[in-house]
Amino acid sequence: MTIHPTAIIEDGCYIGSEVNIGANSYIGAKTQIGDNTVIHAQVVIDGNVKIGEGNTIFPGAVIGLAPQDKTYQGEESGVLIGNHNVIREYVTINSATGEGSLTQIGDGNMMMAYCHIAHNCLIADNVTIANSVSLGGHVVVESDAVLGGVLGVHQYTHIGQISMVGGMSRVDRDVPPFTLVEGNPARIRGLNKIGLQRNGHLGSSSSDIWMGLKEVFKTLYSDRTSLNQRVRELLGTLPEDSPEQALVSFLDQSLNDANRRGPIPRQANDDSSQNNDLKKV
Repeated sequence: MTIHPTAIIEDGCYIGSEVNIGANSYIGAKTQIGDNTVIHAQVVIDGNVKIGEGNTIFPGAVIGLAPQDKTYQGEESGVLIGNHNVIREYVTINSATGEGSLTQIGDGNMMMAYCHIAHNCLIADNVTIANSVSLGGHVVVESDAVLGGVLGVHQYTHIGQISMVGGMSRVDRDVPPFTLVEGNPARIRGLNKIGLQRNGHLGSSSSDIWMGLKEVFKTLYSDRTSLNQRVRELLGTLPEDSPEQALVSFLDQSLNDANRRGPIPRQANDDSSQNNDLKKV
């Protein structure tokens, strides 16, 4: 363990083995730092924060402070971070709103410089969030998603697995899994074939899986009838645990869960059935 003499380590915190803490960093009394984590200079970690093993946190990051939420009344909440994440310069990760609630980050994620992760966000595993991305409160980002730089994600939005959001987009509705999304406002541009290949989801039977997903995508987004109707027709007809089933299930929840914002349509001039399915928010 190496702790710079100018670092402030409050009594009561837990620091694992082989942890390095840089100059002028502050570690609060309720913080837990897992083994083999590197905390560079001028990092602030305070509040109910539990950080796993093998994380690297770069200068200027601030983790665990009170949420930027007017409804927050000082209740006990916290931040839970998994293993092997990279948190670059000046990233802010706020504590949650609500007694006992958490802002959660899984394993193997990359958060580039100046990102903001607001209260009650849930980031799964192997997510890449590029520079200056701002996530509103209660945003959910599923595993292996990629968010391009300098974009904003509206509160309560869900971003599906292995999706890719282009830089400088405005994301105000749910991003379906396996899709490419871009624009202001964001619109679906197609399927994320490269992402599927990189994450091994096409495998040895890639042709059949890819063709099946393409066919379902075409059915969902090419017909002019109600998107909700097409989703209902496909539910229960697709192979269990397949990408096609994951896409249709995500859309079903997005359209029919009162707490969801509804899915992004395919393109900006979708003026009939898809826009009729958009929830008023």
